[in-house]
Amino acid sequence: MGRSIEIYDTTLRDGTQAENFNLSVEDKIRITKALDEFGIDFIEGGWPGSNPISVEYFRKMRGIRLKHAKLAAFGSTRHFKNQPEDDPNLQALLDATPQTITIFGKSWDIHVTEALHIELDDNLLIIEDTLAYLRPHVEHLIYDAEHFFDGYKNNQEYALETLARAAAGGAETIVLCDTNGGTLPFEIGPIIEHVLKYLRENGADVKLGIHPHNDSESAVANALLAISAGADHVQGTINGFGERCGNANLTSIIPALVFKMGLACTVRENIDKLYTTSRLVNELANLPHNRYQPYVGESAFAHKGGIHVSAVKRNPLTYEHIEPDKVGNIRRVLISDQSGRANILHKAKQWGIKLDAGDPVLATIISELKEKENLGYMYEGAEASFENLMRRAMGLQRNYFKFETFRVMNHKYRMDKPPLTEATIRLYVGGSEVHTASMGDGPVNALDKAMRKALVRFYPCLEEMELADYKVRVLSGEHGTEARVRVLVESKDKVCRWGTVGVSVNIIEASWQALVDSINYKLMKEENKKK
Repeated sequence: MGRSIEIYDTTLRDGTQAENFNLSVEDKIRITKALDEFGIDFIEGGWPGSNPISVEYFRKMRGIRLKHAKLAAFGSTRHFKNQPEDDPNLQALLDATPQTITIFGKSWDIHVTEALHIELDDNLLIIEDTLAYLRPHVEHLIYDAEHFFDGYKNNQEYALETLARAAAGGAETIVLCDTNGGTLPFEIGPIIEHVLKYLRENGADVKLGIHPHNDSESAVANALLAISAGADHVQGTINGFGERCGNANLTSIIPALVFKMGLACTVRENIDKLYTTSRLVNELANLPHNRYQPYVGESAFAHKGGIHVSAVKRNPLTYEHIEPDKVGNIRRVLISDQSGRANILHKAKQWGIKLDAGDPVLATIISELKEKENLGYMYEGAEASFENLMRRAMGLQRNYFKFETFRVMNHKYRMDKPPLTEATIRLYVGGSEVHTASMGDGPVNALDKAMRKALVRFYPCLEEMELADYKVRVLSGEHGTEARVRVLVESKDKVCRWGTVGVSVNIIEASWQALVDSINYKLMKEENKKK
């Protein structure tokens, strides 16, 4: 096992600077507990001197005991006009009573003269005396050298001197920040090595860290290269959230440290919680999951081509760089027009359907799949529809109801009011005719309500089912409004979610197909549960 790396999470502070990324105090507390369970070493909760949400967060966190993580409060060096003991920002940090305080200061001479409007020597003074004032009051003191890489390239001697002053002030860890995210990977190694040499020569006994931003799509690479060059501390956010293009993504950095570089870190013991931790942050921020994200995305271990699937079934290493369960993810086999027999046999096994490679019905399923996809159906996001197709082809799908007719009406009675939408439906369950109507927020919602209203007396389990998402895509622009549309419907109950698909030149008809498939899937699922 190699040297130990500290993981510092700033999702709750730097991450919340991302556009459309917002967390309540309660959300921040839930994420803090999850990060602690995951094994993160430092959790940066916010900047108490800048907003009341951070003050409230730290107040509530006083009553919560963390198992491992150290809570960090973030703030700036003192204002030049204030002595440290009189500076409101520093007092707010101390009032938050964190175990760790992280102070950022200027490393780039341009920022000193043009942003702070002070002399270069004055900046060195406030770095050192700010840290020296705070040192006796906290367990851990970290210094973030803001804009360090830009400062180093513009005035190397001065940028290095700011680090020496931070060490003299008592910082135990000095973190080099690529604040604008413009540094490229090939630049990182030589700078880290030079900084480490400089600190040693000046007698500074400190850890060195890295805090990259992702404006050049290099944040993860820069973090890993810095650690390879000798840094022992890395800062980033879950899922890479952050200002502009984001911060270094810890959900990519952590598994690389553990599985690729063989380095020690506390999260190694809980690395299988990576997937659930990633999704928790997205859910609480009410943001969609990035399915293409390495390690934790839904597509990270998804296999589509038949040749790939055959190889993966024999030996997953053929097309996977690590085993998905190591990070809490799962392997998925997609059904598409590229699918071969291996894909379909894999899905049959997954769904508990007995289907042998020599069964003639396999050719029927493949043929129907390709015919459907030629019409515009897509099953990658609608696997419930494909399972229904497979069961129908094998004679395993029961007819839960018989459809007769439906009608959907939109009545726009005033231009300043939304239209009234009503759906009526007639169907049979067994020998019983059912004729119902329902109002809804739009035609699909009204149709969904009418269908479940008609069926719920026969199948009470539909009461817990609801429409979770609805997407429409025009499949061909050449026919204008006559083009086919594909509707993807995502439904959910108390246990899981599933996707279904419909295709037609009529958007209501396509929606109807997807809704019917969704209900049939739910009923089939409940029936199999009883067996």
